[in-house]
Amino acid sequence: MRFNQLLPTTPVLNHAGAPAYALTPALELYAAVATAGLSNQFYEKADTRLARLRVLVAQNEPLFVAQLAVYAREKLYLRSVPLVLAVELARRHQGTALVSRLVARVVQRPDEITELLAYYAAANGRSGPKTLGRLSKQVQKGLALAFNKFDGYQLAKYDRAGAVRLRDALFLVHPRAQDDARQALFDQLVAGSLPTPYTWETELSALGQAAFATADERAAAFRRKWTELIGSGKLGYMALLRNLRNILEAGVPPEALAQVCATLADARQVARSKQLPFRFLAAYREVKVLEAGLVNATLAALGLRQNPTAPVLEALEAAIGHSTANLPGFGPESRVVVACDVSGSMQQPVSARSRVLLYDVGLVLGMLLQSRCQNVVTGIFGDTWKRIGLPRGQVLRNVQELYKHEGEVGYSTNGYLVIEDLRRRREVVEKVMIFTDCQLWNSHFNGSSLAKEWAEYRRTVAPQARLYFFDLAGHGTTPVQTHPEHGAYLIAGWSDKIFDVLTALENGGSALTEIEQIEL
Repeated sequence: MRFNQLLPTTPVLNHAGAPAYALTPALELYAAVATAGLSNQFYEKADTRLARLRVLVAQNEPLFVAQLAVYAREKLYLRSVPLVLAVELARRHQGTALVSRLVARVVQRPDEITELLAYYAAANGRSGPKTLGRLSKQVQKGLALAFNKFDGYQLAKYDRAGAVRLRDALFLVHPRAQDDARQALFDQLVAGSLPTPYTWETELSALGQAAFATADERAAAFRRKWTELIGSGKLGYMALLRNLRNILEAGVPPEALAQVCATLADARQVARSKQLPFRFLAAYREVKVLEAGLVNATLAALGLRQNPTAPVLEALEAAIGHSTANLPGFGPESRVVVACDVSGSMQQPVSARSRVLLYDVGLVLGMLLQSRCQNVVTGIFGDTWKRIGLPRGQVLRNVQELYKHEGEVGYSTNGYLVIEDLRRRREVVEKVMIFTDCQLWNSHFNGSSLAKEWAEYRRTVAPQARLYFFDLAGHGTTPVQTHPEHGAYLIAGWSDKIFDVLTALENGGSALTEIEQIEL
């Protein structure tokens, strides 16, 4: 494979000032894309990440950039960064239809048309739709194809206010309608006469503006509306996750709540929903907050016979369990270490609007892996390394249990202690999984490092052991040179798809194997 090459051997310094190893341009772009929230991080501002993405796009082959964009959209379920890759590729690549095929592929919602155009304007130094002028021919062709994907409901639902409206995009792109019905939709979009779609947002918004004589009448109206929405099937999976607390607080009847739980726990709906694993944690925590309030208020005082949050929490556990299949390479006798970085730099939200931290993502992914393995040592590291015994099969509950230990190991990034502990115990394991932002350093200044400990552990205790870095931040370096020769590998991202990459590595491939197989 063209990317299966030795990495640069000259150590560099990571953001913490510690020796590290650079990645190849392809691996660095993959890691940066898979972890791109495009918001400020502990070590890197959003505009710095964006500038680095631009440089990396220029350093990589156009086909790989396009394949990575599709992988990010269709496998990692990311929305913004594939649009960035498409625009940056359009600025550098001409002469083939690669860009138009890519744009048509990654634009999967009408609002992504306007998002792409807004970024196109910014990337080309223009201030808005009126200054866009002529688009790249390939971008225009790809967006024209995308326009013909969407029906009236989708166009109306995503025709939102912004620097670029769908109407503006239609005038810029000039898509040729596939048929008369499609042309009628385009005409309605221009005239602003698309019918208001029936969505949970529009229904609740209308109800919120209505006047009620008493608070009880208002509560009853919202209870009926939530019950109606649940029964209508119009409440999508993500909407259910985001509104579990609202649904519970509305006091919907038991049969409606049972329908919610059945939907959440349905394996096929979990697969179709394409939710990132940490979304289940966010929902779980919201319900736990409500559960604590119910306990404090006492169920009897509220007229409840049983706690309505219990079946919802069980359904969320079932849902996140469905999000990963059994992992190849982990037999009954396999011994695995799952180590989660809880240092200060991991206490960073995954996006500007999220309350979920990189720390949380590491715990969720670590517990997903722990739930699938037979013989697991689980722990957290900061100033120190602490092993914590946890039951298998309870992913979200275990994450909450680990979270209770936050602060007990301090906030440095002494990942070397994980391997030092194994070496001193002379404990043979097959795989060490470290969930981290890869900015490790030694706050004890004793001359040790993860690279030194790993080399010594393989030399004296477990020559066949493998070390996997699950990179959650994508800063472009690793504390150990990642190559089969060193038994060290890189996997990046927040999605359960990192386990597919793990499978590829177990089968002799690379982190880029799945990406390279994408056809455009």
